[in-house]
Amino acid sequence: MADTVVDDLLITVAPTGAETAKADCPDLPTTLDELVATAKECEAAGAGLIHVHVRDADHRPTLDPGLLRETVAALRESTALVVQLSTGGSVHDPLEDRLRVLDAAPDSCSITLGTVNFGDDVFLNPWPFVRDLHRAARERGIAPEFELFDLGHVAALGRLLAKDGLPVGDRVHCDLVMGVPGGMPGTADALVAAVAALPPQVTSWSATGIGRTAMTVAMAALAKGGHLRVGMEDTLTLAPGEPVGSNRRLVERVVTLGGLVHRTPMAPSRVREVLGLAPAR
Repeated sequence: MADTVVDDLLITVAPTGAETAKADCPDLPTTLDELVATAKECEAAGAGLIHVHVRDADHRPTLDPGLLRETVAALRESTALVVQLSTGGSVHDPLEDRLRVLDAAPDSCSITLGTVNFGDDVFLNPWPFVRDLHRAARERGIAPEFELFDLGHVAALGRLLAKDGLPVGDRVHCDLVMGVPGGMPGTADALVAAVAALPPQVTSWSATGIGRTAMTVAMAALAKGGHLRVGMEDTLTLAPGEPVGSNRRLVERVVTLGGLVHRTPMAPSRVREVLGLAPAR
């Protein structure tokens, strides 16, 4: 995939995730009120898309259909952000529950292109499940974000598109998730290799650096014309010993980085165009 000149910057915020316990990080937004407040702050700071994991009343990850629908509705009512639900859930969620995430009718959903070691766990994404998610998302008009944790996932994306066709709007957006123990490292060299291997159908891509790789990945992605995902799902410190405190601070940091290379944050309406979605109603 050739380098392209990109003037605007799609900033995704991933505020919660499924791994960090509320007891270990009290600032993590796990209630619906906290999530909506975070979404509003991050939209004002420059985010255009929100990647959502949901927690239950005990702050534990859940794929409860009612809570997913309630969350999507609340975020749409309170913000203009493109709402993306994770179909990854936690590493322990059954595949059938993860497929039913689409019943909540988000604007977008994540689709991981293969199984990967995830720290001490295994994030299971069998090929038939990946194809089912891709087809179901297209049938429902939901824009996928293809999550690529390794170079094998990059190759799998090309295979998926060749076998099952393009997503809604004929747009292909992917996110390079880098620095997960078990996946590709969060280095500039790894990012360059992954971008070079992206299939030609890809129309936009972003990158996520986990933990201490966040800044390296962000700067490399900006240099290659990519977009960025940040948030407390992926990063809990701004610097060694300095807690993030809020998702807004992570968004503000990459807005500043983007400004140094003349990249302006995308409004949610522009994000919808990039993902091939119809304008919000």
